[in-house]
Amino acid sequence: METLTYNQKGEEAGKIKLPESVFGLPWNADLVHQVVVSMMSSSRHPIAHAKMRGEVRGGGKKPWQQKGTGRARHGSSRSPIWIGGGTTHGPRKDKNYDRKVNKKAKSKALFTILSKKYRDGEILFIDSLTFKTPKAQDAKSTIMAFSKIKGFEKFATKPKNVAVITIDKKYPALTKSFKNFGNLEIEELRNINPVSILNHKYLVISNPTESLKSFE
Repeated sequence: METLTYNQKGEEAGKIKLPESVFGLPWNADLVHQVVVSMMSSSRHPIAHAKMRGEVRGGGKKPWQQKGTGRARHGSSRSPIWIGGGTTHGPRKDKNYDRKVNKKAKSKALFTILSKKYRDGEILFIDSLTFKTPKAQDAKSTIMAFSKIKGFEKFATKPKNVAVITIDKKYPALTKSFKNFGNLEIEELRNINPVSILNHKYLVISNPTESLKSFE
């Protein structure tokens, strides 16, 4: 399977052959849902923390004697039914939300999402994307050039989560140039994950000839 590649100015630059095992898979909603939910759960870091009756202050002394007062028996004023007592079944920051995701399942889910985005025309292949020096104006010009390509008109107008721009290796000047654009994310292609790709509308793959080798 072949697809068009573009240059940094948004002009057609040629064609590239794509691997069927990455961009030609059928949609598998169950697999994608399982992997994405598990990854989001594993990245969860709870903050809310309620104290149980053994953690709140005070309550060491028995409020009143067991019998003879006519009142209900109590052993501690830190009981959950007392004001200022502990909390029953409250949120705990020490709860573990980690879920195991098999490597093969995660890889296949990623390739399934890439295949779906490719069929929907949401992946843009750029033959080369580099900047000599960090300059936001150059990054803005590149964004405007991409928005002129058919199917990528929202590149310059979508306020949030417009695209993930992937690179084959680290380019400090390029990363710094796009730093002020909060609706874009710069990442090496080998580090992308299903959650990040699904959270953005477009995916830009620069230097695909070298970048796609990481999937082998």
